[in-house]
Amino acid sequence: MNFIIGAFKPACNISVTFSDGKTRKQVPLKKENGQTVMVPLFKSLENISGKISIEPVSGKKVEHNGIKVELLGQIEMYFDKGNFYDFTSLVRELDVPGEIYERKTFPFEFSTVEMPYESYNGVNVRLRYVLKVTISRGYAGSIMEYQDFVVCNYSPPSSINNSIKMEVGIEDCLHIEFEYNKSKYHLKDVIIGKIYFLLVRIKIKNMDLEIRRRESTGSGTNTHVETETLAKFELMDGAPVRGESIPIRLFLSPYELTPTYRNINNKFSVKYYLNLVLVDEEDRRYFKQQEVTIYRLGDTS
Repeated sequence: MNFIIGAFKPACNISVTFSDGKTRKQVPLKKENGQTVMVPLFKSLENISGKISIEPVSGKKVEHNGIKVELLGQIEMYFDKGNFYDFTSLVRELDVPGEIYERKTFPFEFSTVEMPYESYNGVNVRLRYVLKVTISRGYAGSIMEYQDFVVCNYSPPSSINNSIKMEVGIEDCLHIEFEYNKSKYHLKDVIIGKIYFLLVRIKIKNMDLEIRRRESTGSGTNTHVETETLAKFELMDGAPVRGESIPIRLFLSPYELTPTYRNINNKFSVKYYLNLVLVDEEDRRYFKQQEVTIYRLGDTS
């Protein structure tokens, strides 16, 4: 029985360490098993380097047909789980075929790596970056080890950032005008605006402002759309009167937002909407939705 258990144990231990692992910022990453681990944070065009150590289990040698490390950027659709689409794939050969008797360390480096998309864990899709170490073996089966890392990319403030002004109403019953100070917001920004009641002939009970995220995956008949309400902010409780003005001041930093992603590798998009909800005394609901762009500003975001 002990022999059978031992047959499934790996022949060696593989560890990956980054050159600047002690000084580089670490961020949480939720794994498939639900556990959260801390992994290093990179941005596009950075160097990714470090060392890979391979240590045979005591008393064993590792025969192999070569050792390599790959840097992979992958998109996985959850309705097609297990099938990864590689949009970035770089490889470095670490060792020629041979045998390893004791701990052996191999340096690796990927220079100015183009990583155009951010890491993302969504409802139906995830985008991940990983270092994959493969010890190729014939009959015994290859040994693989994965080391995740996260990529965030930053945008400068847009030179054009117009305010949003819209009117909404029900003929002869309700006419309101709302205004948001900008159409593009960074992740730590504040949404400032006003709502004007120009005509009120229905009894409004309350009014909320919601932040909604819409994730679209796939294309054509295979398109999946998921909408989440990330925040709900009460603007008013009670009936407004004609001529009244309600201020809006909504801080984005408490919420787990990502930047807006548009058609990432023709696989998925993530968009954000401000949704104004009015409820009357008969519990009828009136909506007005407006898309806004979210971006990541500087290294502090």
